[in-house]
Amino acid sequence: MTLVKVCGIRRGEDVEFLNKLLPDYAGFVFCKSKRQVTLKLAEELVKKLDKRIKRVGIFQNNSLEEVKNTAEMLKLDVIQLHGREDENYIKNLHPFKIWKSVSIDVKSSLEDLKDKIDKISNCNVEAVLVDSSVGGKTGGTGTSFNWNVLENLNINKKLVLAGGLNPDNINTALECVKPYVVDVSSGVEENGVKSFKKIDQFIKKVRNF
Repeated sequence: MTLVKVCGIRRGEDVEFLNKLLPDYAGFVFCKSKRQVTLKLAEELVKKLDKRIKRVGIFQNNSLEEVKNTAEMLKLDVIQLHGREDENYIKNLHPFKIWKSVSIDVKSSLEDLKDKIDKISNCNVEAVLVDSSVGGKTGGTGTSFNWNVLENLNINKKLVLAGGLNPDNINTALECVKPYVVDVSSGVEENGVKSFKKIDQFIKKVRNF
């Protein structure tokens, strides 16, 4: 069964929603984003988070020291990387589980994507996270991509599907792709904040698929 990650957790109310709905993963953003949290705030939120929900820290070109310190302080289950982090950088994060992103946009050629995924697949990562990019912006774009392109990519790691997912399109996405995890953020928000109703709808659709 596909697992669910709700990303961009930044309020006590968000944690309350998750504790009632129990997604498999909760994501906390530590890089430039409107959903970015400080380490202090993340510590407060994680203390309240149900222990059954795994903790994911999202980073993009953060210093290795910052990532390791954050991961250790919060006892992260997964470190999710969205930047230029290379194989050596990833080796230095052992023994944490790593999800490394690759971005797809309308200008991405199949060969470019294959090259990116081959490089990630050669690294010691648990999963490849496939996300959309818009105008060079990666992660948190709220825009989906053509999921059918994944049929032509040989991904030998677990697949995390992100980018523009919401309760209205998740069934279509799951018909095209059979990911290990689906990752949602803006798709379960209203007026820029997490919506209990939308998170509930999203999780139910994934688990009933």
